[in-house]
Amino acid sequence: MESQTKRTDDRGREAEKPSQMPSRAWKDIAVRVKQEQSRDNLSIVAAGVAFYFILAMPPAIASAVSIYGLIADPQQVSQQLNALSGIIPAEAAAVIKGQLNRLVQQSSEALGLGMLLGLLLALWSANKGTKALITSLNIVYEEEEKRGFIRLNLWSLMLTVLGIVAVLVALSLLVALPALIGKIGLSAFLKGLLVYARWPLLALLLVIGLAFIYRLAPDRDQPQWRWVSWGSVLATVLWIIGSVLFSYYVSNFGDYNKTYGSMGAVIILMLWFFLSSYVILLGGEINAEMEHQTSKDTTKGKPQPMGQRRAYVADTVSGEKSDRS
Repeated sequence: MESQTKRTDDRGREAEKPSQMPSRAWKDIAVRVKQEQSRDNLSIVAAGVAFYFILAMPPAIASAVSIYGLIADPQQVSQQLNALSGIIPAEAAAVIKGQLNRLVQQSSEALGLGMLLGLLLALWSANKGTKALITSLNIVYEEEEKRGFIRLNLWSLMLTVLGIVAVLVALSLLVALPALIGKIGLSAFLKGLLVYARWPLLALLLVIGLAFIYRLAPDRDQPQWRWVSWGSVLATVLWIIGSVLFSYYVSNFGDYNKTYGSMGAVIILMLWFFLSSYVILLGGEINAEMEHQTSKDTTKGKPQPMGQRRAYVADTVSGEKSDRS
């Protein structure tokens, strides 16, 4: 009995948080993540999410301009995109800025007339991208969507609005922070240090945003924050590295305009959306398989016995009879 308990502990079955997982448990998790991304057809699912993101982009930009216009000059949104050069491929950024410029060139009166109705319609259209992400995370977490039409759409609309506001806050931070630091009487070294500190801060905001997505999007009892933070951090690191490398490749080696003509920029944008979607889903797979490794309750609230946690990866332990994978 003692040896059985020791073998169980060696695989992290009694872990109450990811940091308690032994090395053998992490090996199990890594193997299953590799298997699950193939079983879940993660690349195809990510391509579907990228497609819906492309469709949702124009209304999402319209929503962002309307929301930003309530508190500041909408033309600043386009200028703030320049701060992301080197991360977002230049051709992809050009497509987004083209949509932005078309919208902000409208008069303030035009932006104000029927703005509420227009904003709601734009959010409803942009919501398709969020719903695609919700569906894909249900696949990752082995869940079926049981929320009704009204509840699901209200939930996804809330996530859409939060996402748009988070992006606007992040872009504002990139531009406003250096200007604010310039007005403070600090040494040149401290000013430079604080200016560069905006990038780790932006990465932190991305980690927090992904943690919210992993916790709120799937149709299941919400996991504890500790069980979504690791995948969020890894997804953020992979997204930054992947985006920088992809941007470098497109700028120096990939001649998409020669191959696709006028569609080259759109193709690059779709590939960047695909990369982003894949990394987000991969982070979800990591979180799901961490939960799947332990028998302890990983959901929020009072601990419940297995089978009553309303979350497949929390209600089952990988490799045991109750595990359908």
